[in-house]
Amino acid sequence: MESDWHVVSITLLDELVRNHLGAPKHYFCGGNMLIYYSVAQAKEVEEYVEAKTVARKPRFKGPDFFLVRDVDGTKPRESWVVWNEDGRYPDLVVEFVSPSTRGKDVEANAKFYAQVFRVPEYFWFDRRTGELVGYRLVGRDYVRIEPDARGWSWSEVLGAYLGVWRGSYRGRVWSWLRLWDSEGQLVLTREEREARERARAEQERVAREQAEAQAQQERERAEQAEARAQQLQAELEQLRERLRQQGIEAE
Repeated sequence: MESDWHVVSITLLDELVRNHLGAPKHYFCGGNMLIYYSVAQAKEVEEYVEAKTVARKPRFKGPDFFLVRDVDGTKPRESWVVWNEDGRYPDLVVEFVSPSTRGKDVEANAKFYAQVFRVPEYFWFDRRTGELVGYRLVGRDYVRIEPDARGWSWSEVLGAYLGVWRGSYRGRVWSWLRLWDSEGQLVLTREEREARERARAEQERVAREQAEAQAQQERERAEQAEARAQQLQAELEQLRERLRQQGIEAE
């Protein structure tokens, strides 16, 4: 059974990719969705589900997360059926490693995605060890994507960096797979965006109130200065009048 972290990690990555790429009019991303890549494989799965006698275990292939570019992502799909999608396979696959799947994700899947699906980019992330490994297809084999000094790996498919981030998401504080854009800015979740907007709005409100208070103080100082000037002018007129009464002409 999948862990809580496993399920929520898929949800987080799906949210981040959509926030980064925008409305899914030119891409499709799926999580824990079966990919049917041959009629024989589909038949095996059907027989297995219906509990019929099968010669061998069916060839299930359901990546934790995958993305296909240049397709209509608004079209509802219960699974990804390659022959119904003009032969399109995923352009990106991400697997979240668990103790029971580590061997498959690290070795078997890397070979499968490279040689069968021909997936341009494949990443796997193991929260327990903190390992994030990415591959890019060169020829028929994967070449490891070297992370930068920050530990981030660039994805040409996403146009973003993938890296490990520790913090809170949906009330859970763990190490998560996150995205950063080409300028190194963290791709935010909806909750983080809303929190940032609230903080920005609060900062603007405080700044506006401070500006209004400062303007009011300036007006009060100006009024006080004007009142003082009028008082001094009145006192000067009184002094001149007394001098005239004494026959002294004031300049």
